[in-house]
Amino acid sequence: MTDKELLQRITCDPAIMVGKPVVQGTRLTVDYLLNLLAHGSTVDEILAEYDGLQREDIQAALLFASRCLANTAFMPLVAEPA
Repeated sequence: MTDKELLQRITCDPAIMVGKPVVQGTRLTVDYLLNLLAHGSTVDEILAEYDGLQREDIQAALLFASRCLANTAFMPLVAEPA
């Protein structure tokens, strides 16, 4: 599946989840799926929990997030002693 095909699985609509990016046809936000993965859920566990969700939807969420961060400049935060 191409990047374009994967990214078409993610949609933003102000009427759904206040415009947050979601997997098309669901109310599952990209950030929710990433949070599940970050806290140790496996792809198989997520797929078992959400009927109709496909492996490619999770890949699409990861690709969407990586594209969003690709051109973001980060400045390290340094704590200075008081």
